[in-house]
Amino acid sequence: MIFRRALQREFIQIAAAVFVALFAILITTVLIRLLGQAAGGRVPSDAVLALIGFGALSEVPTVLTLTLFIAVLVSLSRSYRDSEMVVWFASGVPLTAWIGPVLRFALPLVAVIAGGTLFLAPWAQHKSADYKERLESRDDTQRVAPGVFRESAGARRVFFVETGAGEDGRVRNVFVSDESGGRLSVIASSQGYLHADADGRRFVVLEKGRRYDGEPGTPEYRVMEFERYEVQIEQAQVAARPARTRTMPTVELLREGDARSLGELVGRIGMPLAAVLLALMAIPLSFVNPRAGRANNMLFALLTYLIYSNAISVCQSWVAQGRLGVALGLLLPHLVVLVLLALMFYRRLAVSPFWRARA
Repeated sequence: MIFRRALQREFIQIAAAVFVALFAILITTVLIRLLGQAAGGRVPSDAVLALIGFGALSEVPTVLTLTLFIAVLVSLSRSYRDSEMVVWFASGVPLTAWIGPVLRFALPLVAVIAGGTLFLAPWAQHKSADYKERLESRDDTQRVAPGVFRESAGARRVFFVETGAGEDGRVRNVFVSDESGGRLSVIASSQGYLHADADGRRFVVLEKGRRYDGEPGTPEYRVMEFERYEVQIEQAQVAARPARTRTMPTVELLREGDARSLGELVGRIGMPLAAVLLALMAIPLSFVNPRAGRANNMLFALLTYLIYSNAISVCQSWVAQGRLGVALGLLLPHLVVLVLLALMFYRRLAVSPFWRARA
């Protein structure tokens, strides 16, 4: 049928354009945030790409949900603006006839959204958290970068190396500041390198430098010159963090069965359900009066999405806190939207179209 083929083709074209735009905005936002952290020394520069990838994968279900909603809304709004809806209604096609083509377009995307929110996003969150823990467990020598002041894992030391290690493995113009017990130690040396003894212990060896020891705010400082200065490197120990529900696989959440796990399940299952209802809601929301403003329905649609997604988050939080049952928390926001959707269809079917009112 020409009606269905035309809608499917337009849905796919607009969805592709919307997804590319939203995904580009997502990548840009994550990139700016991580580059700011890398410039401040909180994230190594070589870890930025990996963290961008994990962050983008975890947000794919949200991007696809918005893509589905906006694609249906924009396609049908264009039909109203170009008076194509007049032709379809005059041909005897009711507004409910759009439900079938919209569902045929939406259900494959909803399946992808469900797979993303149930499996892909938790995996990406887990990998991102695991990668950050490995970065935090690195010793201080792995945090040093040429030309950049870097803090140690415990924020007690500050390192600066003017020139990175060359072929001989030595760095040039080393600066180390160490503050502990109310006393400050500053070491400056012309060069340094790493050394491991027979027992496998690692040392930083500094050559031809000075050490300044004293208490800040007082004139009591001690200055020592050295030809060779060794400091043993202690491997950073990162305390095991409690497992976050966002990083736990869906099967493990079902196995745990506590309030926090059930709350996370409410959020994960709610995403694909919201995608279906939003796609259907876009049908009555797409009505546009050609004589009125074109952006009104789009603003109202985005407000609807924000309220809907926040309602799911609130129910998820209430279930995690034990204030709401899991069945009620899972169904309540979607039932409200389903009732609202039925009322919107009833209103659009009951009111005479605007072109007949002018006759």
